[in-house]
Amino acid sequence: MTPKLDPRAHSLSLLADGELVEESDLGSIQRVTADQLPILSGLSIKRLVLNPGAMRTPHWHANANELTYCVSGTSLVSVLDSGSQFSSFTVGPGEMFHVDSGSLHHIENIGQDAAEFILAFRHERPEDFGFGAAFGAMTDAVLGNTYDLPASDFAKIRRDTTDRRIAARTGDPVVPPSAHFNDPHKFAVEAQSPPVGSAVGSARLARVQYWPALKDLSMYSLRIREDGMREPHWHPITAEMGYVATGSSRMTVMDPDGSLDTWYLNEGDMYFIPRAYPHHIEVVDAPDLHFAIFFDQPTPGDIGYRASISAYSREALAATFNVHIDDLPDFPFTNSDPLIVNRVNPVDPVTP
Repeated sequence: MTPKLDPRAHSLSLLADGELVEESDLGSIQRVTADQLPILSGLSIKRLVLNPGAMRTPHWHANANELTYCVSGTSLVSVLDSGSQFSSFTVGPGEMFHVDSGSLHHIENIGQDAAEFILAFRHERPEDFGFGAAFGAMTDAVLGNTYDLPASDFAKIRRDTTDRRIAARTGDPVVPPSAHFNDPHKFAVEAQSPPVGSAVGSARLARVQYWPALKDLSMYSLRIREDGMREPHWHPITAEMGYVATGSSRMTVMDPDGSLDTWYLNEGDMYFIPRAYPHHIEVVDAPDLHFAIFFDQPTPGDIGYRASISAYSREALAATFNVHIDDLPDFPFTNSDPLIVNRVNPVDPVTP
């Protein structure tokens, strides 16, 4: 079957089509939720850019855990968890951090270059509360009682219930020495020796096996060369949401009604695959690709086409494919899916 191009059902450009939540000289926030891509379920994505001296002000998410990948820059992250457990740590390119739903946190660019982050949330429509906005919800008297101070002490603090998401830092950054230590919220995924690797690609895995802080999210940093391909597969109980960090590719997804959705992905695009939908990824018009792929489980499982063939007798396969047994290909036996395979054939054509 020749696939047909359908770029809108599963994918959007986060950079071009994502909702612009905030933009100024300090930075920007873009997002794709179910409002922009209705197929999203249990996951959504943001891109945060902070210019030097800017911060994402303290805030929390009411209905979603957060898993963030640092693309560039050097930043300070602080997290106040339940029980007054406080952490602060630095993050740089290729490092990640996790924040529980409801935990207060901020992100502050402490470097000389712009800091960029890709954030995944465990809800298709995550809800945010800014600490500054929450402050504005209370009267001077209530705040005075809270801090054992006169109400008049709060009169000069301009307050309202609109969150000021990105703000400029006053003065130099304050980075405690402890921020350079390891922290349970943080994981250096790109420093990991790839658990999945071959001559044509690799995958580094941020999942609970390697990062115990994860509860209902995980991430694969997937790289594939132009002569490789992510084999056709599906995730039995796991939805997948990906972001194209570099390169370009083509994906095909099969829907339950038997229809096929095929589309091209370029840098800055995102996509979503519902649970158990079969799909594959191959490089086109680029020497390689790098995807940040987020999952809605702490350990995403998958079933690939290679091992699936090896699970059944040739007699069962002949009946399944409605061919004579002698007309079946000489399938290689595979007892463990490789995830990334060699591309030994040219890319199939598609129809508009």
